[in-house]
Amino acid sequence: MTDWTPHTEQARLWFESLRTRICTAFEAIEAEAGSQAKFEYTRWDREEEGNADPGGGTRAVMKGQVFEKVGVNVSAVHGTFAPGFAASINGASEDDPGFTATGISLVAHMANPHVPAVHMNTRFLVTSKAWFGGGADLNPPLPYAQDTDEFHTTLEDVCDAHDPSYYRLFKMAADDYFYIPHRKVHRGVGGIFYDHLECEDDESFAENFAFTREVGEAFLSVYPRLVRRRLDTVFTPGQKQTQLEWRGRYAEFNLVYDRGTLFGLKTGGNIEAILMSLPPEAVWS
Repeated sequence: MTDWTPHTEQARLWFESLRTRICTAFEAIEAEAGSQAKFEYTRWDREEEGNADPGGGTRAVMKGQVFEKVGVNVSAVHGTFAPGFAASINGASEDDPGFTATGISLVAHMANPHVPAVHMNTRFLVTSKAWFGGGADLNPPLPYAQDTDEFHTTLEDVCDAHDPSYYRLFKMAADDYFYIPHRKVHRGVGGIFYDHLECEDDESFAENFAFTREVGEAFLSVYPRLVRRRLDTVFTPGQKQTQLEWRGRYAEFNLVYDRGTLFGLKTGGNIEAILMSLPPEAVWS
């Protein structure tokens, strides 16, 4: 199995600290709306035969007045990929299936259809290689150009500070990835998606870790602003119906195409944490 490294530990601590600050920020929005909703934290432990230290994670879920359902998961796991799955992972193979992985994953489904749903995750994986991946994408049932532009501009600024080519490449990757082929529609209005930012030495780890941290900080900066901007907007039954239909599309993507869902299921993750991304209510017409 791949050893737990100081780099993995640094990443784990960062993801946990980001989780704590995001949860605090979201609880503050609920409190401003007159709600007493709080996150409930559930610890889970991974099991793997022959592995004395397979790791685990914590699932944090809140159901409130503004956030109909929001989950923020952090995990740190260590073990071997199943035969047949290892070859699909960068740097792993059936002959060398060991891995460590740590990350944060967030999905928010909102009570008001004018408030955009959102997804964010960042992660650090080590096989025979080591790399960061992640991103964020906005999923509004009722898109506002102002919100879309602000979300993208915030992420673009982070990308440009590290590499002028990043935003174009990562936006294109998000557009390609968050697409539902059988519906011929995108899941939302996009964002950025990156993977395999490889860390061959301490210098490249520091550079890619800094970028990943800034993606997390950008999300924490922009998304609460969008929520506060729209949370009191009056909506109609028809707009609520639109939201529920788009939640159905979201569920279809996550169950059919999402690589993170597959990774969690294939590595013995907690089922409730993996399926936390599914909306609390959806319709199919």
